Amino acid sequence: MISRLPEAEALHMNITEPTTMLTDYALAGLGTWLGWKLFLLSASRRQKSIKLWAGAFISTALAALVGGTSHGFALMLSSGITGALWKLTLYLTGFSSFFLLSAVILACLPHPLNRWGLALSSVKLLVYLAWMFNHDDFRFVVYDYGSAMALILMVQVRSLYKSRSQSAAWIVGGILVSFLAAAIQQSGFSLHQHFNHNDLFHVVQMGALYLLYRGGVLLSD
Repeated sequence: MISRLPEAEALHMNITEPTTMLTDYALAGLGTWLGWKLFLLSASRRQKSIKLWAGAFISTALAALVGGTSHGFALMLSSGITGALWKLTLYLTGFSSFFLLSAVILACLPHPLNRWGLALSSVKLLVYLAWMFNHDDFRFVVYDYGSAMALILMVQVRSLYKSRSQSAAWIVGGILVSFLAAAIQQSGFSLHQHFNHNDLFHVVQMGALYLLYRGGVLLSD
């Protein structure tokens, strides 16, 4: 006689990285909530920079949702679907950096210089998307996202030094915490066998998202 496992137990056995999946989903939930709040704020204040900032949060949330699904249900998905989910995660991360950089350009650069900045930011995104069409290595994501964060950091440090901008203080803090999260992820450091470097990265990145949200609330075109 063949015994059958309960559906819940069978599902648990098929989940490959449950903690990574759950922390990814938590990051997605936080990003969606904060992004929605920013979107509503941008509508009430009529600030395009805040709307772009909201777009970055939504893109990040979607990337975390797709990444969590890929981590958790790898055994249940075909290699084609897994590959498509990974590619979508790479693209969404590119859009996140594009929205963040464009928001800062719009808020911090004078007209008409900000138009040229937005055009260059758009070209950067298109080049990244075209390149990633035939590449899957995560290091290219690091190059794209890291370069955008470095540019934003320079602009915000300048704003903080010259005008004591409150938004710049929060954004600089968010970027530094985000860099810390990336360093943890790349180091492979784990707190426990069931809480690895990816899980810790997600938790620290949630702190970075909150700081970036506080900065985004104070943006002005």
